[in-house]
Amino acid sequence: MTTQSRKLRTPLAAVRGLGSAKSGLGHWWHQRLTAIAMLPLVGWMVYLVISLSGADYPTAMALISHPVNAPVLMLFIGVGMWHASLGIQVVAEDYISHEATRLAVIIATKMAFILLASISIFSILKIAL
Repeated sequence: MTTQSRKLRTPLAAVRGLGSAKSGLGHWWHQRLTAIAMLPLVGWMVYLVISLSGADYPTAMALISHPVNAPVLMLFIGVGMWHASLGIQVVAEDYISHEATRLAVIIATKMAFILLASISIFSILKIAL
């Protein structure tokens, strides 16, 4: 292709045929699905927090270790951390221009969320069992 013909191409023609990364749609869907999943989980957490207001330590431990409340708490933590991780990734991709720094921030935040979720879920299991 000559220099003159490159100058005559429209921006659309310059990128046509390059394809897409094909990862944005899946990320978008995961954000929406985790947001939808958080709606009932947040409602349940509000109920638990209100139930725990003014409760003593044994009552709180009994409420957390209840066979329905413990799995809901673990789901809340897992889905919440996943949703937060997806959101932080979007912010990093949008606002960090240096590619190596952006990748380091995304990896560090994902590892931090995995660590926090693991510790939290382990703590709930220890109380429940």
